[in-house]
Amino acid sequence: MRYEGPIYRPPSEAGSLLIQATVGCPHNKCSFCMIYKKGPPYRVRPVAEICADIDDAHARYGNRVRTLFFPAGNTIAMPTADLAAICRHARERFPALERITVYGSSAAIAKKGATDLATLRSAGLSRIHVGLESGDDTVLSRIKKGTTAAEQILAGQLVKAAGIELSEYVILGIGGAALSQAHAVNTAKALAAIAPDVVRLRTLVPKINTLLLHQIRKGRFQLLSPHEILREARWLLTHLDSPTRLTSDHYSNYINLAGQLPEDRARLLAQIEDALTWDESRFRPIRIGTQ
Repeated sequence: MRYEGPIYRPPSEAGSLLIQATVGCPHNKCSFCMIYKKGPPYRVRPVAEICADIDDAHARYGNRVRTLFFPAGNTIAMPTADLAAICRHARERFPALERITVYGSSAAIAKKGATDLATLRSAGLSRIHVGLESGDDTVLSRIKKGTTAAEQILAGQLVKAAGIELSEYVILGIGGAALSQAHAVNTAKALAAIAPDVVRLRTLVPKINTLLLHQIRKGRFQLLSPHEILREARWLLTHLDSPTRLTSDHYSNYINLAGQLPEDRARLLAQIEDALTWDESRFRPIRIGTQ
């Protein structure tokens, strides 16, 4: 099996077989992301190579593989026929496969449309991880996400309509101090319109070699303190009205907010209120990420 460039996968795919389908990220402009800023440039690997790697994995692991993740940064952007072909090949090689997952941007998903997503679902694609980050248009513009709240909502609704499981990622603190409340409230509204299967919380950790870190050092972006992050989470949960599962499956978060909404909303809000009584020295230090 062959790999090129940084290989990242969601924490929830820790036990998954990783077969690289694309290299790099076709957008690669987000102000907070360092992963592909030094390359390699985006490209789609040839289907024959990907299938050969699937065959290699089958020779190594036999039918023990239950879940499969196709890196890299935006695999949903590859041609639909190619992605469908490797999904079908994986299903043929691993008959006991329970899940095939990719990362996908809202812009790429919206460009695919309902017909292509239905094709991918039929081919065996079962989960997409989407970096929503924010549902506020001002925040999305400032972080150079390359999408809008309306497109994020459309993309999420397309995925759900296709019968593909949807995980949406939200970055607490990505609006900075000035846009904290707007970020939280408008993100909640976008998520309510999408009704994803899972909302996965992340807390902003500035990374080296990013525009956002440069903005912080120049005083153009004000990071939130732990208590401010928790208040932002409170606004988010207060306004998130659609049924979804909330997780905090990441090292960056100050507390572990996990439960089913709306059933667990009162418990989660009480957990936040309790944490707001703690001295901020109890939380992890604010730091600069290197990976």
